[in-house]
Amino acid sequence: MYQVKLKIRRAHAYLLIVGMLAFSACAPSAPEPSTTADTVVFEGARLIVGDGSAPIENATFVVEDGQFVQVGATNQIQAPDGATRVDLAGMTVMPAIIDTHTHLNTERDALIADLRNRARYGVSAAMSMGRDTGEVPIQIRGEEIPGAARFRTAGVGITAPEPGRSDIPYWVTSEEEARRAVQEQAARKIDIVKIWVDDRDGQFKKLSPELYGAVIDEAHKQGLRVTAHIYALEDAKGLLRAGIDAFAHGVRDTDVDDAVIALFKANPDFVLAPNLPSRGVATDYGWLNGSLPSDQVEKLQARATDNPEEQAVFAIQARNLARLNAEGVTIALGTDGNTPWAPHVEMEDMVAAGMTPAQVIVAATRNSAEFLRLANAGAVEAGKSADFLVLEANPLDDITNTRRIAAVYLRGAKLDRAAP
Repeated sequence: MYQVKLKIRRAHAYLLIVGMLAFSACAPSAPEPSTTADTVVFEGARLIVGDGSAPIENATFVVEDGQFVQVGATNQIQAPDGATRVDLAGMTVMPAIIDTHTHLNTERDALIADLRNRARYGVSAAMSMGRDTGEVPIQIRGEEIPGAARFRTAGVGITAPEPGRSDIPYWVTSEEEARRAVQEQAARKIDIVKIWVDDRDGQFKKLSPELYGAVIDEAHKQGLRVTAHIYALEDAKGLLRAGIDAFAHGVRDTDVDDAVIALFKANPDFVLAPNLPSRGVATDYGWLNGSLPSDQVEKLQARATDNPEEQAVFAIQARNLARLNAEGVTIALGTDGNTPWAPHVEMEDMVAAGMTPAQVIVAATRNSAEFLRLANAGAVEAGKSADFLVLEANPLDDITNTRRIAAVYLRGAKLDRAAP
């Protein structure tokens, strides 16, 4: 059954609409800077830079005007005189998370609320993939809103006709229509073109190779990349031959073979956001207590049970992710839907699929920042935006420790995670 592949977090995303408005963080806070000085020195934490290097066990970093200006071992940093100091001994710091695949609201207030909700869970940027009508998403994309994740958009995506399912994307039936759709979206200055190549369990005719080839060709002429929602191995092969730049899902119908691995390797700039399905195992959602109303956590918990059918679906995609990761394909993080805490579940699932916590953190930070072309994000490095998480425990030991958030900083400012 097609929809069994969707995570509990997506199937019940509606539970969050009311709950997130009542958000109040229950995790203890990291120490507050004692003044409003422009320069702040954070001392003593274990630091995960985000580039895959070994953590710095006793690190100091200096933040000025919303950017990291010095980062390193404590004994190597010259703290400026008069700077505010924050003691993070016993804590772990990592870059803020970046989600490359969401579907957010398109009305201004609702979209800003979505971005603020994501920030509370440590997400510093998110890209909405293909359902962004109107001009508000384009406007928000150009803004830096205090306390909110940055926003990127794929505008309105392109698919074959899907009557009765969604009329938001372009429905194209000719190469001329496909190219015109790309041209219209390019004029909006979108960040990437999204296409769907999927028959939805035989319900619709898929976007043909001729049509998706025209989309990819026209997008590249316009200086845009293309990412594809896919399901089947054979479609993945065709899209890779046509020069696709990214997949917003992994191959889901069968295990990848040597032929498709060769196609992946022929495009070293390709990016995969696997967007794994539910593992189908009993899961503890208690970590959401305090950030969602208790009745909503209870509903999520009641549905988080063992499901052999979901386990079999997950196993295919887990094997595929593990192999592609081992073969050197660049992996980013994407969650689908509109669930702000979903990245933490996705990261756990990526580890369950066979990636190491260190690899998953790189995928969720540096790789995702590079995919969104956020040059000043994704790592705790001098010159980058000071977007970081202060954690109570080390996610390299257990990836679920990314949920143990003591504080979130965006552009150098500590987030009020209890604010509505």
